[in-house]
Amino acid sequence: MAEFYANVSLSRGILSSTVNGVHIEVDAQALGVILGVPATGFNLYVREDKSLLGKAKLLELAQRLSQQPGLKSPQAVKKGDMQPLHQLLFWFIIKNIIPRAQGRTQADAMDQCLTDLMDRGEQINLLAFMLSHIMRIATTPRAHDLGCDFLLTRVFEHFGVEL
Repeated sequence: MAEFYANVSLSRGILSSTVNGVHIEVDAQALGVILGVPATGFNLYVREDKSLLGKAKLLELAQRLSQQPGLKSPQAVKKGDMQPLHQLLFWFIIKNIIPRAQGRTQADAMDQCLTDLMDRGEQINLLAFMLSHIMRIATTPRAHDLGCDFLLTRVFEHFGVEL
């Protein structure tokens, strides 16, 4: 895993790395084939550039999830201010879709967007999110509980990488 993360890069949705001399290149569609799951749906990973969603949408999400219709600007929403269903969806997101550290109590713009999508029953392209998240944690200087070992193990098996 360490060698994978040391060599990883993401360009135009294609994640590539070299492990034990084997070059690995995979995008969301290829990962879907490897794992046997669909790679369709919302795939806009807005962790750093929240402007991609638009200020009006961000404000709408914060107002609805915080239960504060009078809110004037987008902001993080405390889990305790959400309705119970939204709290459950938020918990699922930070534990399963985009793994986070323990004790997270505020939903940022990405969390709010995903909570809203799940609440409305919209398809989320989990595979595209995983690839973007892997790249994000690979380029962040802090230590992380990556939560992607199962995914990478399956990719390594597919490419014949011995661990």
